[in-house]
This record gives sequence, C-alpha cells and structure tokens, in this order.
Amino acid sequence: MSQIKPVVPEPAAGTSSAVSVRGVSKTYQDVEALRNMSLEFPRGELTSLLGPSGCGKTTLLKIIAGLLEPSAGEVEVDGRKVTGPGPDRAFVFQDFALLPWANVLRNVAFGLELRGVARSERESIAERYISQVGLSGFEKKYPHQLSGGMRQRVGLARALSVDAQVLLLDEPFSAVDEQTRRKFQEDLLALVRHERKTFIFVTHSIEEAVYVSDQVAILLPRPSRVSEIIRPSSFRGKNVDNIRRDPEYLDIVDRIWASLRSYVE
Repeated sequence: MSQIKPVVPEPAAGTSSAVSVRGVSKTYQDVEALRNMSLEFPRGELTSLLGPSGCGKTTLLKIIAGLLEPSAGEVEVDGRKVTGPGPDRAFVFQDFALLPWANVLRNVAFGLELRGVARSERESIAERYISQVGLSGFEKKYPHQLSGGMRQRVGLARALSVDAQVLLLDEPFSAVDEQTRRKFQEDLLALVRHERKTFIFVTHSIEEAVYVSDQVAILLPRPSRVSEIIRPSSFRGKNVDNIRRDPEYLDIVDRIWASLRSYVE
C-alpha cells in the first residue's frame, strides 16, 4: 500500500487565515480519531475536507465549531482560541436540524431570536437570506412540507442570517439528488463570491471538492492527519458549465483519486 507523507500546511500566499488548527488530536475512549492535525483556512475562501469514511472530517469540523473539545492542541478563529461555540461560527448540519414546529421564516430567524434581535429586524434579515437561497414564497411553509433540498436551503439560510464569519458545512448536499446537488454547488460558489465569508466544507465527493473549493485538504485515515493541500484556484472566473470538462479539473480529480484509492476498502 502506498503511503502519503503528512504535511503541515501554511496559509496560501497573499492570504490570512480565518481559522488555524494547531496540533489538534482527539481520542474517544481508546479510538484515536485525529493525531497532531494542523491546518490553515484562508479568510474568504472555501476549503473542503476530503478523505476516506471515518477519517475524522466531521470530528474536526465539530472541534472548530466548539462542539467537541480536542484532546490536545488548539483552534483559533481570528486569533482567538476556541473554547466553545460562538457567534463567529455557524454550523450547517447534514440532517438539517430544523425546528419541526416552526415555519421557514422562524427557522431561519431562530439564531437571531436566541441573540435577542427584535422580531421585525430578525424577520427582515431572514427574508433576505430566504430569497438569496431561492426560497421566496415558502416563508410560511413547515419542514414537513418541504423537499430534502429545500430543507437544506433553510439550514443554509439560517447559518447565513446570523452573519457568522465562518460557515461549517457537514456534507450539506448528501441527501439530495444529483441534479439538485449540481445546482447547490453552483449556488454555493455564488455565495462564496458574494458573502466573502470563510466556508469549511466536508464532502466525500472528489469531483465536488475540486469543483467548489479554493483549497482541498486531503486527510489520511484514522488517526487522521493532513496528507496534502491542493489549490484548484485556476478554475475561478471560468464558466461553471465548462469547469467539469477542463483538462486541469480532470487531472486534479484523477490525482486525488490516485492518492486515496489505496485507503478505500
């Protein structure tokens, strides 16, 4: 089996890091999930975490979110050590995590409600992001009245509405069909350009990671470390319809698959 030498990545040239992961390890009872993980997430960019199933992608995301405490090491957001959840980060869960008794408008505004924002202001903000994710006209619908793709859009709008500078997305497109997934990918690219926030995106799809990312961090199997950083930045500015046919895109996808295939059971 071929081996990939772990690396300690540096920030991309000309950028600053919104999130810094430094020497982070995590052990659950007798299972070592992460080992001495170090990784920089450039400000205003989308970084994908890509690796085999069970390699600790979601664990790392939850540590950055402050939902899990590392066994060793630390995470900083804008130079401040993470000691728990905070308003500078918002999490988009794989299973939507919507309030079943609340309509779309209240679900999107819920984070602002918890912060004590006045009703008229929070609903105005929520309506703006509902429109931005393509759900205008569905404000009064409840989660059970929406498709899986629509519920995921509600979760994304809720994360955007609280104006967190770091958006953490845990396989947000895994529950939708391929056509909807491709539309979501294009919408995500537009959000990255428009919002200028830092997106950290967990996916199992090599093609998706290369398509949407400014930076792809390839993780080794448990105990996870960073094996390689790839920056497919030359795709930015191209027509999205042509990216998947671009020879460089295809070469990067093949290169990543060659790196990971020996770890796939």
